[in-house]
Formats: sequence, structure tokens, C-alpha cells
Amino acid sequence: MAIITISRGSYSMGKCVAEKVAKRLQYDLISRDILLAASERFNVPEIKLEKAIHNAPSILERYGHGKQTYIAYIRSALVNRVINNNIVYHGLAGHFLLKGITHILKVRITSNIENRVKNEIKQKNISESQAREMILEDDMQRRKWTKSLYGEDPWDSSLYDLTICIDKLSIENAVDFICKATESDAFQTTEKSIQKMKDLALACHIKAALIDDFPDVGITCEYGNLLVYLKSKDYGNKLLKRIKQLQNDIEGVYSLEIHSGIVIPPEAV
Repeated sequence: MAIITISRGSYSMGKCVAEKVAKRLQYDLISRDILLAASERFNVPEIKLEKAIHNAPSILERYGHGKQTYIAYIRSALVNRVINNNIVYHGLAGHFLLKGITHILKVRITSNIENRVKNEIKQKNISESQAREMILEDDMQRRKWTKSLYGEDPWDSSLYDLTICIDKLSIENAVDFICKATESDAFQTTEKSIQKMKDLALACHIKAALIDDFPDVGITCEYGNLLVYLKSKDYGNKLLKRIKQLQNDIEGVYSLEIHSGIVIPPEAV
């Protein structure tokens, strides 16, 4: 097993589960540090990236780059970080940002609202009504964010390989289940899945390099052969010049082909 993504609502103890899983398996644990990596790599203030992954679309659209640009930066930083495997990621939307990689175990940790309210009261020393309001608002923002970007509801259990409710189970029970699941053949790395990860990293790198100037870009990659898709036909020499520069500057690119004025395929990043 190489990569585990843990999705959770606020104050559902998912962070604690992630920490314990990483410790037991001796994997690296990542979450917020992806924002710092993206901030440094793309020269974007970390606060803007943080808002890009924690607020609904109306907030994202207030920035000049737009939500798709910031998500492309974050996704590229995340894929670059997990490419060497043995990772537990418990940030937002890992199961979407790393979609298509077979050796990823996608986990959802849930807890009922009453337990979550108690956990927030304990941590923040606020009233029950304040805690409940904050949790419900956070849930709404996360659902709107995911639906706007991926058309999926993060509460849909079919998106995950393993969904664990820890209202009756303990944190240690959840850790046991996750660690046991990593032993399954279904989540072991293969030559094919490793190549898929390398291709995803390369596609995300190219998209992050292009999206600021070409916001309607989509990228697919197979064994270092990249196809660049654009809805518009009007980029001309500017795009060709940029593509040639990327071919020379980025390691692992064998070929790079442009398809403009067409619908971007769903498998493109």
C-alpha cells in the first residue's frame, strides 16, 4: 500500500485517525503543508490558497486567478508530494485531486452532529449553539466547494473504499480497519499504477504552468506523451511558444500535442 486519503468533516476525529494511521504504518502525514508548498512554488499568498480550498465558489471568484487556477496549483503540489508513496493525506478532496490512481485507499470518517458539537465545545470553549452553527456552516461550504468543482457530493459513500462511523467505534478501531485494508491486493502499487501516477504528476505540472494564461486548458498524459486540449482556437503563436518552452524545460516530456477548439475530455486534468 502506498497512499491513503482520509476525508472527514470538522471535529469528526478524522485528523486524529490520520495521525495514528501514519504513525503505525510509518508513513508521512500531509495536509496543510501542501498549501505552503504550492504557495512557494507558484508565488501565491498562502492565505489565498487556504480560502480556495475552504470556502465556497463565491469567495473563490473574488480573486483574479479564479478557483480553477488555485486548484491546479494545489493539485500539482499534492501530486508532486505523494508521487514517492507511503503517504497519509487528510486535506480536503484528496480522493478527487488524486482521482484515477488505483493504489490509493480512499477513506471517509464520519461522526454524528452531537459528538462533533461536543468535540468543538471542548476544543474552543464556546457555546453549544455556536459550535453547531460553525459545524453546519463548514459542512455546507465543503459540499458546495466539491459540487462546484467535481459535480459530486463528498457525503456520498460510494466515492470511498472505506467509510467508518466512529460514534460507537473507537479511534483505535478505525485505525485498525484502515491499516488492515492497506494489506489488500487491490491497493498495492504496480508498474502500471506507478506509471499512472508519474503521468498524472506531469499533466498537473503542465496544467499549472499554462492555466494562468490559458484558463480553459485540459491535459492528458500517457507515458510522457501529453495532449493539450483548449476550447478556444484563438491562442496562436503565444501558446506554441509556451509549449516549446515547456518541452525544453520539463523533464519527462516525450511529446506534446495541441488540440484546440474542441470539448475537453473528462479524463483530462
